[in-house]
Amino acid sequence: MGLKCGIVGLTNSGKTTLFNCISNTKAEATNFAFSTNKSNLGVCYIPDTRLMEIDRIKKAERIIFTDMEVVDIPGLAKGSSQGEGIGNSFLADIRQVDAIIHVVRCFDDPNMPHMEGSVDPIRDIETLDLELQVTDLEQIERKIARTEKIAKSGDKDARKILETLHKAKEHLENFENIRSLDLSSEEQKHIADLMLLTQKPLMFVCNVDDSSAKSGNDYSKAVVENLKETEIPVVVVAGKIESEIAELEDEEERMMFLEDLGLTEPSVNILVRKAYELLNLISFFTVGEKENRAWTIKRGMTAPNAAGAIHSDLERGFIRAEVIKYYDLIELGTEAKCKEAGKMSVEGKNYIVEDGDVLHIRFNV
Repeated sequence: MGLKCGIVGLTNSGKTTLFNCISNTKAEATNFAFSTNKSNLGVCYIPDTRLMEIDRIKKAERIIFTDMEVVDIPGLAKGSSQGEGIGNSFLADIRQVDAIIHVVRCFDDPNMPHMEGSVDPIRDIETLDLELQVTDLEQIERKIARTEKIAKSGDKDARKILETLHKAKEHLENFENIRSLDLSSEEQKHIADLMLLTQKPLMFVCNVDDSSAKSGNDYSKAVVENLKETEIPVVVVAGKIESEIAELEDEEERMMFLEDLGLTEPSVNILVRKAYELLNLISFFTVGEKENRAWTIKRGMTAPNAAGAIHSDLERGFIRAEVIKYYDLIELGTEAKCKEAGKMSVEGKNYIVEDGDVLHIRFNV
């Protein structure tokens, strides 16, 4: 799909450690401020037990999970919007991602000093918010200046755009993020070209100490309490110990260590699934002797769009899609039994694919 999640956070929040947990690319994690000046790009696989269940009842030569791109963006410092630390290069990289994973430090470690001298996740959230708000405000003010010149010529569209820009400007000046501003679809078009940082979908990851892996700690609970009036997802992850567990090759050994932490699966798996949802993505499945596979599409896409995710020829020559719901396939055990029970539907070009659909595409090129 070409969509990316950006992992951001203040220096020494542990975001690169989390990036290494979920990505197929490993980056160097240090406890020095401004130790890197470039972002790391990786791919993470979307853990999906449904695909494993499908393979259990219909074995294939291989299983292929779907994936998404993640970007580990260098650590932020107070004043980044004014050029502190790596400054604007960090902010420019955020502009290129489609959603933000904000890693918040929720652990004490004397060997990894906090730049502010103490651990305070609420303060850190406000610090990063302010840097993004200042950057967005500058973008909006520049567009206001350009649009005012056009409006003076009597352009009615320019006047409407100005109204939206001033509405967004006032919201930011009140230390609010654009994602919380009520905008009509037309107003959203007026600012879409700005790719505003505070408008991007967002989730928080509370990076806690090893002993807090299961239930969190006072720091993470403060974050949850602070965000309770919002719909922003929050995930608690013990990044350091999970990164060590992820390095183990033996599956039984990994599960043993997770159980010691009180976990039934790595918390980073939950993080990845939440990030996938944040991008408004869903998965559908194809089954066969050679491979059982998950595919990614955006929520609301049609059957021909899904066919195109597999191959452009399938979308171009799309005739119909034979659809079985995941739970029907698991319950009845085979595609043939689903068909006999009337649980296989034949859908045309207007069918909206649902998460977990098992599709067989009929096409002719």
